[in-house]
Amino acid sequence: MVLTPGAMRRAVWMVAAAAGVVAGAAAAPQLAPGRPVLGLLPAGTVLLPGLRLAHTSPVPSVAAGPAPVTPEPMERVLWNFTVPGATVDGWTESSDGTARQAGMSTGAFKLQKTARFQRAVMFSLLNPQPNGAGFVGFVSTGNWDLSQFSAIRLRARAQGENFHYKVYLKHHGEGASVGGSYESYFEMPPGQLTTVTIPLDSFAFYYRGQLEPGAPPLDTADITSFGLQIYGGVYSEFKQSGVASLEIDWITAA
Repeated sequence: MVLTPGAMRRAVWMVAAAAGVVAGAAAAPQLAPGRPVLGLLPAGTVLLPGLRLAHTSPVPSVAAGPAPVTPEPMERVLWNFTVPGATVDGWTESSDGTARQAGMSTGAFKLQKTARFQRAVMFSLLNPQPNGAGFVGFVSTGNWDLSQFSAIRLRARAQGENFHYKVYLKHHGEGASVGGSYESYFEMPPGQLTTVTIPLDSFAFYYRGQLEPGAPPLDTADITSFGLQIYGGVYSEFKQSGVASLEIDWITAA
């Protein structure tokens, strides 16, 4: 017996519901708009005794957008760029091209919206000095008491030519006129959405890229500046230059 298209769709959903795929599933199937539900089962699958799918040609695969990964309930969400109403307002550029006369680097911080996902993107163009001095960064000011947490977490993906980044923090209302910041460095895997965990006790005070071991520790109860930066590597064994992007879903304290 051959089913009509409408009957086939109803039969597929009956089987899916019985298997727990539709209701109560941990992760429901992600279907692109207009994709036939028949693509969930191969041709010839027995739906009910005596009933089979009529067509035999395979359904073309459709690339689904990245599945959203939400912060854990116990985390404090600092920024979630995936939700309606999210903006990048309040983030300002702090690159060598904006902070120093000799600087030539620049970047942009944008909210990307598509039909399947939404996130912030930090674009960077590093034009460092011959010794590797150069950076592109964006910073947001506010007041965050993170003394009850042990780490900063961000869900992000890096693409382009460079993959070494850092988070830099300031406390007690210290502004741009106060040299140095509390920094922690991390490397992103190329082209892979991943969650990075940065322990708060890993932040140390740096002044123009050099560690200042005698500085007081970061006061996590009074953080007043939060920044993201990609750097040229003036004091590093490696150097970075060229274009890159860091796509960010969310940033939390955990």
